[in-house]
Amino acid sequence: MNVFPKGPGCSLRGVLLAWLLPLFALVAALAGAASWWSYSTMVNTFMDDQMSMLGNSLMVRNTQHEKVEELSVHLPVLTRERVREWGTYAVQVYDGQGHLKLSNYPAHVLPLQAGPGFHDVEAGGEKWRVYLAVSPDATGRRVQVSQSQKFRTVQLLGRAGAAILPVAILLPLSLLVIWGIVAMVTRAVREISQSAARQDEHSIQELPLDRVPLEIRPLVESFNSLLARLRDAFGAQRRFMQDAAHELRTPMAAIGLQLVNLRAQLAGLPADARCDAQFEQLEAGVQRAQRLVDQMLRLSRQEAQAVQAETVDLRQQARESINTLIALADQRGIDLGLVDELPATVKAHVCFAPQDLRSILDNLIDNALRHAPEGSAVDVLLAQRDGRIVIEVGDHGPGVPPEMLERVFDRFFRVPGNDTRGSGLGLAIALAAARRNKAELLLANRADGTGLIAQLKLAAS
Repeated sequence: MNVFPKGPGCSLRGVLLAWLLPLFALVAALAGAASWWSYSTMVNTFMDDQMSMLGNSLMVRNTQHEKVEELSVHLPVLTRERVREWGTYAVQVYDGQGHLKLSNYPAHVLPLQAGPGFHDVEAGGEKWRVYLAVSPDATGRRVQVSQSQKFRTVQLLGRAGAAILPVAILLPLSLLVIWGIVAMVTRAVREISQSAARQDEHSIQELPLDRVPLEIRPLVESFNSLLARLRDAFGAQRRFMQDAAHELRTPMAAIGLQLVNLRAQLAGLPADARCDAQFEQLEAGVQRAQRLVDQMLRLSRQEAQAVQAETVDLRQQARESINTLIALADQRGIDLGLVDELPATVKAHVCFAPQDLRSILDNLIDNALRHAPEGSAVDVLLAQRDGRIVIEVGDHGPGVPPEMLERVFDRFFRVPGNDTRGSGLGLAIALAAARRNKAELLLANRADGTGLIAQLKLAAS
């Protein structure tokens, strides 16, 4: 039997309350009914016994003294308050012919009942409990004792309510205790989930089991086993990429040297025998392969190292990245510059891992330079937006189709039809570095369709 409903909104607290609230309500109703029946029987039996004792006692006195007037000394006249609020017994004495001889409550005389014993009577808009005692001798004298049913009901409600009151108090108290216990359990589960949420591919550790409830421990242990396998898989992936990059660097460097030697040898041949176009394509392919190997090695090292944030000067870091790539910009006739729009009161110092910030800026600027048309401009902008410092790198290239803006961050992904030289790793490296430093990296096409803007939003200080 599965007590949890299907759906993402299933709550342990909600399920417990959904099951326990009707159960507690049923228990409270049954307890109230049992208390009502028990005290009803007790109160009615006790008061009926009192009525019968009084009626029989007065009948005996009436029979012995013969004179009704002598009984009036012991039966003072009653008021409405004493009868209805205090429950005092009203007494009526009749002779053998059924004539009323004495009544201690003359304001309201009940009709004489036909037979001896107890009767439930309604007269004058009120309900009464009546007991009729009949003389055993031939005189036929009768004594009728009555009591207000309203008084009995009030007494019954008071006693039954006193019995039900503890249940009425314990019901919400029990629900509150259950709510608190479930809150503590769910708090422990939330702490486990928060520990799991803090995990990433660079710092995968097993979740602590010291405060895990026994019922959830098997689930957490299974999750820890999965985390261990995941950590091993990420480690194997990084080792493979690093080993492959290391192994490829030497032969790629050797191929590059051979191309240099080959170009020197081909320089002495006639122009029609040198195959310059094919040689340039070969040289471009080798350069692309070398860049890919370098970026793979950089990515593997970047993923293996822990982030150590420091205070970094954004202006200085941006200038260093621009100076590093200015040669590429000059080669393609691109105007590469820094636009500082930060207010004078804002310090351009942020907490960031320096090597990650340098990697992000280098990759974003390099990507913009490779896609920008020759003779255009690439701007590195420092600004403040919504209280956060933002770095933007904008070009005037072809941009990216809107449906592929998210996919360009995938490793080795290249926009179809784009023949720009690249490895498809630059943006993936930049995104990984931004996430490690709790920053946001976004891409957006210019509104006028004349290029792409990469925006790095630094974490709010």
